[in-house]
Amino acid sequence: MFIYFHEKTRTFHLQNEKISYIMCVLESGELAQLYFGKRIHDREDFGYLLEGAIRSHSAYPQDGNCGISPEHIKQEYPAFGNGDFRQGAIEILQKNGSRSCRFRYVSHRITAGKPKLSGLPAVYTEEDGEAQTLIVTLEDTVCGAELELLYTLFADEGIITRSARITNRGSEAFHVTRAMSLCLDLPDNEYDWIQFSGSWARERFPVTRKLDIGITQIESLRGHSSHQQNPFVILKRPNTDEVSGEAMGISFVYSGNFRISAQVDPYRVTRILTGINPTWFSWKLEEGESFQTPEAVLVYTDQGLNRLSQIYHRLYRERLTRGVWKNKERPILINNWEATYFDFNEEKLLKIASKAKECGVELFVLDDGWFGARRNDDAGLGDWVAAKELLPEGISGLSGKVEALGMKFGLWIEPEMVNPDSDLYREHPDWCLHVPERTPSLSRQQLVLDFSRPEVVDHIHGMIAKILRESKISYIKWDMNRSITDCYSVAKEPERQGEVYHRYILGVYDLYERLITEFPDILFESCAGGGGRFDAGMLYYAPQAWTSDDTDAMERVRIQYGTSYGYPVVSMGSHVSAVPNHQLGRITPLKTRAEVAYFGTFGYELDLNRLSEEEQEQVREYTEFMKKHRRLIQLGTFYRLQSPFEHNESAWMVVNEDRTEALVGFYRTLSQANIHFSRIRLQGLDPEKTYQINEEGCCYGDELMHAGLVVSDGTSGKTGEGILPPSDFFSRLFLLRAAEKDKPE
Repeated sequence: MFIYFHEKTRTFHLQNEKISYIMCVLESGELAQLYFGKRIHDREDFGYLLEGAIRSHSAYPQDGNCGISPEHIKQEYPAFGNGDFRQGAIEILQKNGSRSCRFRYVSHRITAGKPKLSGLPAVYTEEDGEAQTLIVTLEDTVCGAELELLYTLFADEGIITRSARITNRGSEAFHVTRAMSLCLDLPDNEYDWIQFSGSWARERFPVTRKLDIGITQIESLRGHSSHQQNPFVILKRPNTDEVSGEAMGISFVYSGNFRISAQVDPYRVTRILTGINPTWFSWKLEEGESFQTPEAVLVYTDQGLNRLSQIYHRLYRERLTRGVWKNKERPILINNWEATYFDFNEEKLLKIASKAKECGVELFVLDDGWFGARRNDDAGLGDWVAAKELLPEGISGLSGKVEALGMKFGLWIEPEMVNPDSDLYREHPDWCLHVPERTPSLSRQQLVLDFSRPEVVDHIHGMIAKILRESKISYIKWDMNRSITDCYSVAKEPERQGEVYHRYILGVYDLYERLITEFPDILFESCAGGGGRFDAGMLYYAPQAWTSDDTDAMERVRIQYGTSYGYPVVSMGSHVSAVPNHQLGRITPLKTRAEVAYFGTFGYELDLNRLSEEEQEQVREYTEFMKKHRRLIQLGTFYRLQSPFEHNESAWMVVNEDRTEALVGFYRTLSQANIHFSRIRLQGLDPEKTYQINEEGCCYGDELMHAGLVVSDGTSGKTGEGILPPSDFFSRLFLLRAAEKDKPE
């Protein structure tokens, strides 16, 4: 249909209405990259795009075309050591100690749809004609390795997914020490690289730099995708902005150690590599065994960064998220953590839940401290049995009482961790990751359970599943509060210790899969000390994630803005929290806190009983507003309008599918006296429609997109009745509805 193979020139062309991806088989048998970008016409021979040379001091194989050095051609899946001195995509340690390998084309097949990746998260297809998959088989006859490169092209968007599968077809075992999911050689380096970096409480801030000769790289070696670097990168042309220009995204569908790099050689060729971090990675393959890499999702557009993000948003909402919560509005919840921390009992919890019910909240979530000896951070993790002195009838009793109030019930767990002060650790001290004869590192007074061992996963599954079977639970917040250190499994022989990081993540995925299969109606939210594992891999199992432990409204504008580049609004856990804020001590208006939290899943992280009657009435209004507009917000098309990283004022908006309704969020960090007039150019509206703006009048869509929405207020010198007074940490919403009249008054 749209994957072509020209037999005479041995050229592959993956093409739809948006993009072309072209590669060919060289005389030597290796695959060469010819073109990736905007759609171009198909033809039999694109050989003119193959540029290569023998330059001074170049090395080249003695067989094949000696007029081309591997160092100077663009390759699909290169191996180091055969004349290409750039970073390679694959490395295999063989019995004789060699790491050299050279893969040559054997065959290919084109299939409808998209194959499932066993044990791994990946995007999927549901309908005929949605996608086609090309599987190219190559082999190294010396070491007996077979390599399959998987390319899935989606029909309607500029989306290609990439992964690789390595199989030992020989008679001797070998170790795969590098297996990247994607290699893409680009003919120039005229790109700005955008990564999403930070730390705890300030995750996914965009960082932009120009690619130049050398290596630009992000990675995680923390055992999880991390707060520090997100497994998502954008390359854009220097003139690309939110509304126009070329950009490509590389999103890694994986939750463990990763690496994304761009290596620019002295001839300005850029090599992009994405995959499992090769540091401390090694995977032994016996005869007949295979290793499947995780998936990378490559997206191209020539319509700017907003369009790039929207492609990811729709794909991840509709073809990564699964189950009953796919494309479904999320319940408004209240979490007791910042209301009580560890200081609670059943009576206090029910009092919080009762007031929340009065305010229209739909789901009560019990956070940390309900189990074992857990009265602080020092004890109890691993003992997943309710503390009867706090909850006399256990989780079953509490969940039933919350449901009797007319609310759903949710529960916090941290199943991957154990405290040394716990019954589980005392019974099974070898079940945590640790190096024999060395004292393991502690973080938050906890150790990491060895999820590379099936018996450990089985035990935790049994405890959590028992609670879920016995109780009325509609939501699980799955936390993971520390990075992995001392990555050693006493259950693995020395030559397999390089497998532990990846096997750990496979164990996490396995536990998720078993729980969501048995309890398909439960809404899972992933969390890792806030945003430490906010990645596409997690969205396959948990359709939303706690975006950050930082709940300050103005910081959340930046965090949610940065997150939106690669992830949909409906995936972002966002709450109205108490003030002074528990992370920054900042006091922001309740209205601002709500109007930031709207653009996510929306909930509360405070005790509503402590608010004044006036504030409680505001909460009722905010909750009702979210219920009325959450489908628009969570499932509409999202646009970034003005960046909080560049301006004191920032804005974003969502538009519904038929462009009859939109909601604009406008935020000002600090008030200033007598400042300039302000307009925000909107996006995504129907230029021919007229829109009612709040209750203030009508404008055509083209006016709002080109002349702009006037957002000037009292800070720009205006005074008088009805003029909003200036204030720090200010927010304002503009609700747009297509007017019934053809023309504005």
